[in-house]
Amino acid sequence: MARRLRHRTVYSGLVLAQSLRGLLLALGCLLPLLVPLLLQAEIFKLYLKDGEYHMVREYQVIEDRVRYYSTERGEWEEIPKDLVDLDKTEGERKKVRDLVEKDERLQQAETKYERAEHREVAAIPAEPGAYFVEAGKVRTIAPADWKVETSNKRHLLQVITPLPVVAGKATVTVKGEHSEFVVHASEPEFYVRLNQLESFGIIRLTPKKDKDQRIVENVSIVPVSKENIEDLKEVETYQREVTPGLYKIWPAKPIAPGEYALVQYTSGELDLQLWDFAISAEAAPPAASKNP
Repeated sequence: MARRLRHRTVYSGLVLAQSLRGLLLALGCLLPLLVPLLLQAEIFKLYLKDGEYHMVREYQVIEDRVRYYSTERGEWEEIPKDLVDLDKTEGERKKVRDLVEKDERLQQAETKYERAEHREVAAIPAEPGAYFVEAGKVRTIAPADWKVETSNKRHLLQVITPLPVVAGKATVTVKGEHSEFVVHASEPEFYVRLNQLESFGIIRLTPKKDKDQRIVENVSIVPVSKENIEDLKEVETYQREVTPGLYKIWPAKPIAPGEYALVQYTSGELDLQLWDFAISAEAAPPAASKNP
C-alpha cells in the first residue's frame, strides 16, 4: 500500500509540474495581449497643485470638477478641477506607459532573437569545427594548414603531435596571402564546436614579407624548460555556450578589414586548431549591439 501511495504521489507531482510549465508558456504567449489591458487597469497618482496626490484607478473631468475612483477608499469621489494638476498627472502616466511599452518591445525583440538563434543552433553540424551563418545558411569554415618555421631557417618542422622542440625562436604560419573564406560583416558571429575543452578565440593574422604566408604567432622556446612562450594577437571577444560543447563567439567591437582566424589552443603548447577567414573591405557595419 505504501509503495502504491508513493508512486501515486510521484505521478501527481509530475502532472502538476507539467501543468505549471504549460501555464507559464501560455502566460508568455498571452503577455503581449495583456499589456494593453494592464495599462487600462493601471493605478496611478492624481496630482494636486499643492504637491499632494490621490491614488486612483481612473478619473473624469466633468465641467469644473474631477471625478475619480480612489483605490485607497474603494469609491468614487469628486474634487474641484482647479485643485488638480492634470498636466503633471498625465505627464507621469505617459512616462509609465512609455516604460511599459519599451519593455514589451524589448521582450518581443529578445524572443525573436532567441527563436532565430535556436533555428541557427539546430542547423549547426554535430561534427567539431567552426561555422558561420550567413543569410540563414550555415557555412563550414575549412581548417587551415599551418606549420612552424624556425627563425634560423635551418629546416622546416612539419606539424605533428607531439611537436619536436627546437630551442630559440619560431614562427607559426598559414599558407596563402589571403583566406578563401570571406566574411562581409565587421562584427561577425561564429559557432565553434570543440572536440575537447580548450581555450579559443579570434586572432589577427599578419602577412609575412616576401612570402605567400600569414603569421599566426611568434613563439619563443626556452631551451632548458622547453616552455613555449606564445605571442597571439587576440581580438577582444564575447563568448557564450549555447548548448553543451557548442559556443558562439563574436568580436566585442567591429573589426577592421583584414586576415583573421578562429583558434583553439592550449596555452604554452604548440597544438592549435585554426580556421582562417577574411573580413572584406566592403564589410557592413553592425546593425545593433550584440553584448550579452
